[in-house]
Amino acid sequence: MHTATQQRAGLGLALLSAAAFGTSGAFATALIGSGWSPAAAVTARLLVAAAVLTIPALVMLRGQFGVLAREGRSIVGYGVMAIAGAQLCYFNAVARLSVGVALLLEYLGILLVVGWLWLRHGRRPRRLTVAGGIAAILGLALVLDVTGNHRLDPIGVLWGLGAAVGLAVYFVVSSQADTELRPIVMAWAGMAVGSLCLLAVGVLGVLPIHANTRDVQFLHHRTSWLVPVLGISLVAAVFAYAAGITAARALGAKLASFLGLSEVLFAVLFAWLLLGQLPGPWQIVGGAFIVGGVALVQWDELRPTGSRPTDLHAAESSATESSATAGSSATAGSSATAGSEAGLSRPLVAAEPDRG
Repeated sequence: MHTATQQRAGLGLALLSAAAFGTSGAFATALIGSGWSPAAAVTARLLVAAAVLTIPALVMLRGQFGVLAREGRSIVGYGVMAIAGAQLCYFNAVARLSVGVALLLEYLGILLVVGWLWLRHGRRPRRLTVAGGIAAILGLALVLDVTGNHRLDPIGVLWGLGAAVGLAVYFVVSSQADTELRPIVMAWAGMAVGSLCLLAVGVLGVLPIHANTRDVQFLHHRTSWLVPVLGISLVAAVFAYAAGITAARALGAKLASFLGLSEVLFAVLFAWLLLGQLPGPWQIVGGAFIVGGVALVQWDELRPTGSRPTDLHAAESSATESSATAGSSATAGSSATAGSEAGLSRPLVAAEPDRG
């Protein structure tokens, strides 16, 4: 059970992680504005971050490289889809849309996770999830201003929805990761695979990867290109992942993901402070609908799914009666009694809240 101190520390780290992830759009926009391609920005981010995480990952592996071979399929899928694919789609969306709109489109991926769990595992969404989905769709209509006179770049919208798919894959694969593979090792291996994949795609000419060393416009000033490259790698990748993993261990995966929604608000804030991108009033309202809708979905996921209180009380009564019966039988020295008592305790343990 987590202590109150761990809960407070986890809460602070989760918010810091969300804030760090929220800076990626501002750093990427500075690079793209100076002539970098989105693929080049993603590749630089992953290469630098993977290099920084190499030593910690190798220390955690401690020579057990067979784990990487056993989890090769998960690592490749995680690196290509959840890391490289999601970031590439997001940065391409940022090149055509504002950071706030691109990130709001990406976070629709949480709704895709709900749909996947329903279709693949039969976990039908409850009322709060349905209400959250409706609110998110209405918010999306406001953000895209479907009734307005101007048009958003449709290619940018498609890139944003592609980022949503990548985010959904990220949550699904992360939740199914084998316990042998430590989180930092998974992040390092995924970044390495993702960067190699992007380099291969660039060499084949499928996606343009071009960069330069010209100064960039950042914080309303001209500065070296190294500033956004180091920022997007160290702040928005290495620190963001490390703080997020630590927070997830203290809070549990569900609560940590719920707090991760604050990345949307941090991203809009940083886009305003660093780039001067202020969303319009209807986009702000639509963003509030989307964040509120996704929050309802996550709130529904946080609700206990175990037995109702009356059912649990009945189970406890039944367990007590069975234990008494088993206790009277124990005088005969039956070894099966211990197994019966152990079996009776399992429903009570399973009814405890999942802490990830």
